[in-house]
Amino acid sequence: MAKALTKSQITAALAEKVEITKKQSAQFLDELAALAYKNAKNSFTIPGLGKLVLVNRKARMGRNPATGETIKIAAKRVVKFRVAKAAKDAILGSK
Repeated sequence: MAKALTKSQITAALAEKVEITKKQSAQFLDELAALAYKNAKNSFTIPGLGKLVLVNRKARMGRNPATGETIKIAAKRVVKFRVAKAAKDAILGSK
Protein backbone atom coordinates (compact mmCIF):
# COMPACT_ATOMS: atom_id res chain seq x y z
CA MET A 1 0.00 0.00 0.00
CA ALA A 2 1.31 3.44 -0.93
CA LYS A 3 2.08 6.03 1.72
CA ALA A 4 -0.18 9.06 2.22
CA LEU A 5 0.95 12.31 0.64
CA THR A 6 2.62 14.85 2.92
CA LYS A 7 1.60 18.49 3.00
CA SER A 8 4.72 19.48 1.05
CA GLN A 9 3.99 16.87 -1.62
CA ILE A 10 0.40 18.12 -1.94
CA THR A 11 1.50 21.75 -2.20
CA ALA A 12 4.14 20.85 -4.80
CA ALA A 13 1.60 18.94 -6.91
CA LEU A 14 -0.98 21.74 -6.68
CA ALA A 15 1.64 24.40 -7.48
CA GLU A 16 2.74 22.51 -10.59
CA LYS A 17 -0.80 21.77 -11.80
CA VAL A 18 -2.19 25.30 -11.28
CA GLU A 19 1.11 27.02 -12.17
CA ILE A 20 1.56 28.96 -8.92
CA THR A 21 4.41 28.97 -6.41
CA LYS A 22 4.70 26.36 -3.69
CA LYS A 23 4.39 29.13 -1.11
CA GLN A 24 1.07 30.31 -2.60
CA SER A 25 -0.15 26.71 -2.74
CA ALA A 26 0.73 26.14 0.93
CA GLN A 27 -0.97 29.42 1.87
CA PHE A 28 -4.11 28.33 -0.01
CA LEU A 29 -4.23 25.02 1.89
CA ASP A 30 -3.76 26.82 5.22
CA GLU A 31 -6.54 29.31 4.43
CA LEU A 32 -8.88 26.53 3.27
CA ALA A 33 -8.29 24.67 6.54
CA ALA A 34 -8.84 27.82 8.62
CA LEU A 35 -12.07 28.57 6.73
CA ALA A 36 -13.25 24.98 7.28
CA TYR A 37 -12.52 25.17 11.03
CA LYS A 38 -14.34 28.48 11.35
CA ASN A 39 -17.48 27.34 9.49
CA ALA A 40 -17.69 23.66 10.51
CA LYS A 41 -20.49 24.31 13.02
CA ASN A 42 -22.74 25.42 10.13
CA SER A 43 -21.38 22.60 7.89
CA PHE A 44 -18.59 23.29 5.42
CA THR A 45 -18.73 21.78 1.94
CA ILE A 46 -15.82 21.25 -0.42
CA PRO A 47 -17.55 20.61 -3.76
CA GLY A 48 -16.71 17.22 -5.22
CA LEU A 49 -14.92 16.08 -2.07
CA GLY A 50 -17.28 16.17 0.91
CA LYS A 51 -18.73 18.05 3.83
CA LEU A 52 -17.64 18.76 7.42
CA VAL A 53 -20.59 18.55 9.80
CA LEU A 54 -21.06 18.90 13.54
CA VAL A 55 -23.05 16.00 15.04
CA ASN A 56 -24.57 15.66 18.51
CA ARG A 57 -24.09 12.14 19.92
CA LYS A 58 -26.51 10.87 22.55
CA ALA A 59 -25.38 9.42 25.87
CA ARG A 60 -25.08 5.65 25.72
CA MET A 61 -23.92 2.59 27.59
CA GLY A 62 -20.54 1.15 26.64
CA ARG A 63 -18.17 -1.52 27.87
CA ASN A 64 -14.64 -1.30 29.23
CA PRO A 65 -12.75 -3.79 27.04
CA ALA A 66 -10.15 -4.50 29.73
CA THR A 67 -12.56 -5.40 32.54
CA GLY A 68 -15.83 -6.04 30.73
CA GLU A 69 -17.52 -3.58 33.08
CA THR A 70 -20.37 -1.51 31.61
CA ILE A 71 -19.85 2.23 31.70
CA LYS A 72 -21.94 5.25 30.82
CA ILE A 73 -20.58 7.30 27.91
CA ALA A 74 -21.66 10.94 28.12
CA ALA A 75 -23.33 12.86 25.29
CA LYS A 76 -20.93 14.92 23.20
CA ARG A 77 -20.52 16.89 19.99
CA VAL A 78 -18.22 15.49 17.30
CA VAL A 79 -17.03 16.63 13.88
CA LYS A 80 -17.61 14.23 10.99
CA PHE A 81 -16.59 14.31 7.35
CA ARG A 82 -19.19 13.01 4.92
CA VAL A 83 -17.64 11.98 1.62
CA ALA A 84 -19.42 13.25 -1.50
CA LYS A 85 -20.99 10.77 -3.91
CA ALA A 86 -18.75 12.04 -6.73
CA ALA A 87 -15.66 11.24 -4.62
CA LYS A 88 -16.94 7.76 -3.74
CA ASP A 89 -17.67 6.99 -7.39
CA ALA A 90 -14.25 8.28 -8.51
CA ILE A 91 -12.38 6.24 -5.89
CA LEU A 92 -14.45 3.05 -5.71
CA GLY A 93 -16.00 3.11 -9.16
CA SER A 94 -19.74 3.30 -9.75
CA LYS A 95 -21.83 0.17 -9.20
